[in-house]
Parts: sequence; structure tokens; C-alpha cells
Amino acid sequence: MDICPIAEKCGGCTYQSVPYEQQLKEKEGAVRGLLSSAGFDPSLCLPIEPCPDVYRYRNKMDYTFGDEVKDGPLTLGMHRKKQFLSVINADCCQIVPEDFNRLLEATLTFCRERGYTHYHRRRHEGLMRYLILRRGVRTNQLLVNIVTSPGAFDEEEYVNCILSTGTDHSIYGILHTVDESLSDAVNPSEIKVLYGSDHYEETVLDLKFNVGPFSFFQTNVPAAERLYSDAISLIDGIEGKTVYDLYCGTGTITQAMATKAGRVIGVEIVEEAVEAARRSAARNGLTNCEFICGDVLKVLDEMPALPDVIVVDPPRAGIHPKAMKKICSYGISQIVYISCNPKTLVQNLESAREEGYEPVYCKPYDNFPMTNHVETVVLLSNKNAKPRDYVELGVDAEDYYRIKDTGRQSE
Repeated sequence: MDICPIAEKCGGCTYQSVPYEQQLKEKEGAVRGLLSSAGFDPSLCLPIEPCPDVYRYRNKMDYTFGDEVKDGPLTLGMHRKKQFLSVINADCCQIVPEDFNRLLEATLTFCRERGYTHYHRRRHEGLMRYLILRRGVRTNQLLVNIVTSPGAFDEEEYVNCILSTGTDHSIYGILHTVDESLSDAVNPSEIKVLYGSDHYEETVLDLKFNVGPFSFFQTNVPAAERLYSDAISLIDGIEGKTVYDLYCGTGTITQAMATKAGRVIGVEIVEEAVEAARRSAARNGLTNCEFICGDVLKVLDEMPALPDVIVVDPPRAGIHPKAMKKICSYGISQIVYISCNPKTLVQNLESAREEGYEPVYCKPYDNFPMTNHVETVVLLSNKNAKPRDYVELGVDAEDYYRIKDTGRQSE
């Protein structure tokens, strides 16, 4: 595929002009370099796993309304590189489905014809804010969400516009989100269903999910499936075990583990994600997984069961040092760390090493070609792992072994 015509302007894809093999080499090298700089053996890092699809892999994209030059024509697309207030049209993007490009072009034409203006982030005026497009990879369902400030927006004609746009896949839902806030982030005041459904359906690892307009969900399903399967396979004898899945999002990997484990407890701070996880678990008939809404650092003090293994999948900021210390304090033999940011991953690995854990497996994954993002799965092992009954007694190591020795002497 030819280099994207807006590659030099767009702030999204930083590797457009770099051959894919070189992209992989640089991303793998970055992970190895970070490991080495922190005193870990870089040879621990296995070769990076390429993406199943280099192009058209994203199932979600958020587009911003704006202008490329001050007071210029309305644009819809991505922020210009190093010029955040400038927005360039992105109807030729190569990492999204062609349907997204068609729907973007149709929406922009619709808004220009009606003289709609974009929301100005400094003056706090203007109508059009965002266009959010999502697609079910396994269901081929398209969800269109137009985000505006309060004001006159022709909803009926917009529905006609979208339905008359030639798309390869079916329009499953058209939404109008009204946002009264002053911030850049979307804060829905009202979500109106103009056509069809308020969600789309997806299947991941043979589990079914309903994905709402603002639900966190993996943007590259085939790549995420492979990563999750590999991560779960690292757990020794998961059958019958109790697993903590911390920072679980909408519970995709939680539910995948629940098909094998004895019990899985997911923890997530975003209430909407927890509610979605509970609904999908019920839909999938899983009765051995539960979800707790709250901050990991606080929730760990109130968990209903002790873990045999812990899986963490934190946001880009990584795990807070206090939370990392508390996670390690269980002293279990295995922690599986799924990372979307190798820099904060390595920082957390340094903290874990202070608590007796060492990485014994590390594999990067290129789930987002053309961008600088890299995912990494690490298995942390504790050679001095505490036996399960040690954790249950709730005593320190000296007392535990004194109790054990006393028991042996009395036998």
C-alpha cells in the first residue's frame, strides 16, 4: 500500500514511511533497551509478534471537528502533528476500515452544506465536536456516534445521510451525543438513539460482548485475542485457581480466564466498564467471575478471596508504586503483567524486583502497526513464594515458619 497522503501532517501514524520489518525491529529494540537500562537481561525479551493485519485493523476511531488553518473551512479528522489546534481531514486513513473513511467524508459534506461550525476550545462556542465510529469485527456492525454541543442539529437528515452512504457493512446504530461541558474530553449530557441500537456486538475468544458508544474495548480484536491467549497460557495450572484480574476494563480477559479458572475477580475503577463486564458475563453464562468497582490500591484490602495468581493490565500510566507493592505483598508465585507502555512497565518491574519478583518471560506484540505503540506481556516469578496457607494465616514469615516448625515437633 502506498504511503498515506496525509502522513507528513497527521499526528497519528509515526511509522508510515518505515518498512514494516524495520518497525518491528525498532519496537523490539525499544523494549530490550528499556530492560537493559533498568538492569534486566535484554535477552529475556523474545522476538516481537507481528500484527495479523498491518492495515485496516482499527475497529474504533475518534475524529475531531475543526479547521486546518484559523477560520478556514470545516475539517474532520486528526490533529495536525505538533499543531494541536489544527485539524486535518482524514478520509484516506489506512489503518481503519474503508467504511470509516466513507462515513467521515459523508458527515463532513453534510455539515459543510448546512454551515455548521466546529466547537472552538478557547471561545467555547460552535456546534460540531466529534465523530466516533466503531465496528464489530466478527459481526460487521457499524456504530455511528455524532457528538455536538447543544444546538440545532438536523438529526433526521443526518440519519438519511448515513443510511444512504455506501458501506461494505451494515449500519447497526446511529447516535447523537449532546455534550454541554467545556472540556476537550467527551462528557455526555444526553445520548439519543436516532436509528437502530445503542451498541454493537462483538465476539472475542468465543465470548459475546455488547460494546457501547464509549465503552473501553480492544481496538484490534484479532491481535488482542492472540495476546490474551498467550498471557493466559503462562499461568501454571489455571484450572481451579483463584485469579485476580486488576485493571480489568470491560472484563474481556477476566471472562476468558473464567472459562478455565475456579474463580476470577476483576477490579476496575471505571463504573461503566464494570457494569458492561457484569452484563457480558451474565450473557456468557459465567457464574465464577465477579467484578468490583474501585481503585486497586483500596479494593485489595477488601477482596472476598485470596489469589493463587494475579493478572494486571494497567493503563499507560502503569501501576502506582504503592499499589505495586501491595500486589507483590501477597507473595504468590506468579504475576502476569500485560503492558501498553514499556516505559512504565519497566518502572513497575523495578518495584517488583525490590519485593522479590523477577521477570522470567517477556514478549512484545505489535498490535498497532504504523504507530509507536507496543504491547508487552511479562511473567513475574517469585522464587520465595509464600504457600497459600501462609497468606491465609495473615502472619509474617518468621511467625509462619515458627508455627510450621512447632507443628512438626508435635507430630
